[in-house]
Amino acid sequence: MTHYTLPKPAVRPAAEANTAYLIASGDLRESANTAGWPTQAAMEADVTAALGELGWSVVRANGIDPATGHGFISSQRMGLEVFKSIPVAAPLIVAEAVWQYSHHVLAGLRTHRGPILTVANFAGDWPGLVGLLGLNAGLTKMGKEYSTIWSVDFTDDWFRSGLREWVETGRIEHDDSHVRALPELPDTPEVELGRALADELLADKAIIGVFDEGCMGMYNAIFDDELLNRLGIYKERLSQSALYAEMLTVGDDEADAVGAWLAGHGMTFKLGTDEATELTEAQLRWQYKMYIAALRISDDFGLDAVGIQYQQGLKDLVPASDLAEGLLNSTERPPVTSRDGSRVLHEGRAFPHFNEADEGVAVDALVTDRIWRAMGLIPDNTLHDVRWGEEFGGEFVWVYEISGSVPGSHLGGWQHAEGWRQDPVFFPAGGSTVNGVSMPGEVVLSRVFIADGVLQADLLRGTVVELPAEETQRRKDATNPEWPIAHVVLHDVTRDQFMARHKANHAQLVYAPDAETADKALVAKAAMLDRLGVKVNLVGAVEV
Repeated sequence: MTHYTLPKPAVRPAAEANTAYLIASGDLRESANTAGWPTQAAMEADVTAALGELGWSVVRANGIDPATGHGFISSQRMGLEVFKSIPVAAPLIVAEAVWQYSHHVLAGLRTHRGPILTVANFAGDWPGLVGLLGLNAGLTKMGKEYSTIWSVDFTDDWFRSGLREWVETGRIEHDDSHVRALPELPDTPEVELGRALADELLADKAIIGVFDEGCMGMYNAIFDDELLNRLGIYKERLSQSALYAEMLTVGDDEADAVGAWLAGHGMTFKLGTDEATELTEAQLRWQYKMYIAALRISDDFGLDAVGIQYQQGLKDLVPASDLAEGLLNSTERPPVTSRDGSRVLHEGRAFPHFNEADEGVAVDALVTDRIWRAMGLIPDNTLHDVRWGEEFGGEFVWVYEISGSVPGSHLGGWQHAEGWRQDPVFFPAGGSTVNGVSMPGEVVLSRVFIADGVLQADLLRGTVVELPAEETQRRKDATNPEWPIAHVVLHDVTRDQFMARHKANHAQLVYAPDAETADKALVAKAAMLDRLGVKVNLVGAVEV
């Protein structure tokens, strides 16, 4: 009889009473991990101290790597190895003070059997709460139970109470009274329009082009074909190497024409000569070529929307995609002809771009574009990172920022846009942002996400408000001064209600000319999504 040496899984240590294990998912870019580590270490010390006051110990699942100088889990393989040291039933804390790649810890979290707590600092300087929201959305997508909490300094009563609830029960319950299911919609022209647009999409279908799906580590932003196809939406999977190759075919004269158009429409750039740290004309020329190349590839494949990942792979070849993305999302933008010069591509309209190839944004941008155009409204829409916020003038005002895809119209026109160089820590090849302050006005906010195995959409109403110049500058300096900012007030949704509910690091934003029109457009959007089979949730004060 033949005998084999049977493999055995790694032996996990036993869980200990009143002991939680702690991990931190990090970036794939070591420059970002190194820069963010001091903030992360301080946050972990605060969380550990708060648990210590409750009589609990915290064990860090992995130590600080002497070679890198940080303790982040920085790859999927590393995540697999770290989880071998964690008791499978132990209480587990995922602490985030920076942007993180969820797939680094996805495998371990999926099979972990103990209570999971995600926690972040609520601060602007490093995007911990952005990373937290992305991670939470991923856990929601996979159907994994978890609790979540956040704090400015980890000493407030609300945080301490929530932490006590978690150590005593393994759960934290948050207020969700601001969320309600979509009621039966009345027979209005907007409802009729939304349903007709849905029927058109289901019958005629649409294609979204995805350049290098998933390379930003956002598991929550990858939508399975089986879910997308039910909406009439199909993917064209593209490689960023093809985008780079197409950029090489774009002539300098064509690129310079884009720059001349922007200059003629009043956009300015904060230029220098040091390629390593400053924005240069050479970087801008590459960005103009990317804009042209993206439109021509979209034309090749008959795309209805396109998404560029950029921040892995392409970042090592060419400057940032941000300026190209903002141009694509603008109705008023430089004309681009087909290769043979016979046609202007998508003349007179925006071409929806979904930043970081977030497919929740892709669905949202495509739907929004069709509804707003059908209603005769300016359809320019963009995602934002839900970056941070504070009270001002008696109300909570969010800081919404995104490194790419903000259209010039959101700033009041290209004359209000200024290009700044991207931070070398994240963007080694530089490139210009579309910097500015979003104009005050009524907006519809939304997020399409996966929960309970189906596509869902949260719809909100909000107002972009104008703050004093000094307050705007303070907020920009506290976050990323090179990025465009929107001062957003949500209608009847508190800070903590939003944080507990929102299933994404991104929120979609589109303007309407007034409150009444915004309400009507939201109803049309709800009707279209509902007809497509998306579960629609109304969040906060929403009139239907």
